[in-house]
Amino acid sequence: MKCPHTAVREAAPGGATVVIDPLVQDLDGETARLRDAGPLARIELLGVPAWTVTRHAVARQLLVDPRLVKDIDAWGLWQRGDVTREWPLIGMIDAGRSMFTVDGAEHRRLRNKTSQALTPRRLEEIRPEIERFIEGLLDSLSEQAGTNEGGVVDLKSVFAQPLPMLVVGMLMGVDEAEHPMLLKRYKAFFSMLTPHEERLALLAELDVFYAALVREKTARPTDDLTSALILAEEGGEPLTEDEVVGNLKAMVAAGHETTIGLILNAVRALLARPDQLSKVLDGEIPWETVIEETLRWDTPTTHLLMRFATEDIQVGDDVIAKGEGVVISYRVIGRDTEQHGPDADEFDVTRPTPIRHMTFGHGPHICPGAALSRVEAGIALPALFKRFPKLRLAIADEEIRKLPVMTQNDMEAFPVLLHG
Repeated sequence: MKCPHTAVREAAPGGATVVIDPLVQDLDGETARLRDAGPLARIELLGVPAWTVTRHAVARQLLVDPRLVKDIDAWGLWQRGDVTREWPLIGMIDAGRSMFTVDGAEHRRLRNKTSQALTPRRLEEIRPEIERFIEGLLDSLSEQAGTNEGGVVDLKSVFAQPLPMLVVGMLMGVDEAEHPMLLKRYKAFFSMLTPHEERLALLAELDVFYAALVREKTARPTDDLTSALILAEEGGEPLTEDEVVGNLKAMVAAGHETTIGLILNAVRALLARPDQLSKVLDGEIPWETVIEETLRWDTPTTHLLMRFATEDIQVGDDVIAKGEGVVISYRVIGRDTEQHGPDADEFDVTRPTPIRHMTFGHGPHICPGAALSRVEAGIALPALFKRFPKLRLAIADEEIRKLPVMTQNDMEAFPVLLHG
């Protein structure tokens, strides 16, 4: 029987199905239910059945398994027409040809130049620019707090959200005047409250914007990532316009959302644990540890959609059948007690064992912007607390509302007082 979005609700053999809440009303409860369901859990995404991976060890195994691919044409529900372009999440799976949607040699070809543009050397070269962006945003926080009633300012909209867009925009050669437009469109695209037709229209608008950018850089290349993607290596096959557009569109979506979540989740965790914050500010605990524990405990990406089995895959007592979809639930994996110990649900920067998580993925599709996100957070967090050491939430922690985005761990707003 087809659901209203033309997707199929099918009985899940061998175990209960966990329905993923698109409005993210109880993320901790959903995380616990998925973990309790076992290493592989049956889930439902807006009427569509799939598997999800909930254990660190199993994810490491499956993320390098060549029988799981990104090609949507390997998805049985898509082949049969049970899932169509009308399904609200289709834009997160079938977003055009890019390094995020192909495998093997084609994936390497599409990914290569992006990886070259984000080397440790390149990141060190742009560090002064990132520091300049952060200082400007800290000034904006102070200015807005001075004019707002009660001194309350939204740390998300004024600081955490514009920072990664400034950085990725600089890397791609996008004019800063276009950043508010991009932020608005990506925010609407990810929100489950945005009507489906509007979300599809947003994708089309982004295609037009990036295509115009690619044509401009083709005619007048500069020292930026967009130009680097366009220019073919000697003896290499150049990327098509559609491939460059796909890479840029996906990179901005993945890059800026991840960093927003990382910064805000770290601040939230520390403000709720003043004893740990004190150790960090005293230099007893390095900021790198804060970043890694945040990435493990409250992952910026909740569920990553989707891979498809090209043949039956045995995983313990379960079988992922040929054509079935597989989601990677990174937040659940970060709370895996088998990997992180019985206190995996606790945020603790004083953990005696190394924090070995896989929040940015594993294998060929590991996030190419992971190092960039770490660099941004590694500069932003200490600068924020150095400027505002008495920073605190302006509301009770339990009043913070999650954005209705089932794939991203984000907040609607993060109101703070800068001076206690």
